Amino acid sequence: MALRSILIHPDPRLKKVCDPVPDLSDELRGLADDMLQTMYDAPGIGLAAPQIGIAKRLIVLDCVKEEGAEPRPLAMFNPEVLASSDEKNVYEEGCLSIPEQYAEVERPAEVTVRWMDRDGNEREETFDGLWATCVQHEIDHLNGVLFIDYLKPLKRQLITRKMQKLKRERARD
Repeated sequence: MALRSILIHPDPRLKKVCDPVPDLSDELRGLADDMLQTMYDAPGIGLAAPQIGIAKRLIVLDCVKEEGAEPRPLAMFNPEVLASSDEKNVYEEGCLSIPEQYAEVERPAEVTVRWMDRDGNEREETFDGLWATCVQHEIDHLNGVLFIDYLKPLKRQLITRKMQKLKRERARD
């Protein structure tokens, strides 16, 4: 397993629609392991392949935050939302590709998602709460959508300028 570099917005690779994973390979399972390690190290609760520069439909997440609770790492290949609740939730979202910037985003409170697990089995589960928000946020990445795309233009531009400044500062270091 290896830590991967996380792309920082604005980066054109974050705005591309990702390719489906045709079939699983040891290389893709290794990529999922690297992504989980990178996500935990960041620290974060979700990471999508395009955030590390790979245009494949793969996300990882683990929204267990309670002290002493058993982690529940999930790797989802080709995840898709099958159903969304009419009820909405608002969460303050952040993103590893947009560090230290947070904003409230409204999304369906509950979603049913289908994906292929790391063993090639088709899985389906209904998520709510933070899990629902996180899985939708990560699937958005696979479609070239960032959480700031849900914000008003002025707020989005402000965050984008902050990220451009951060990238310039990091390039100097």
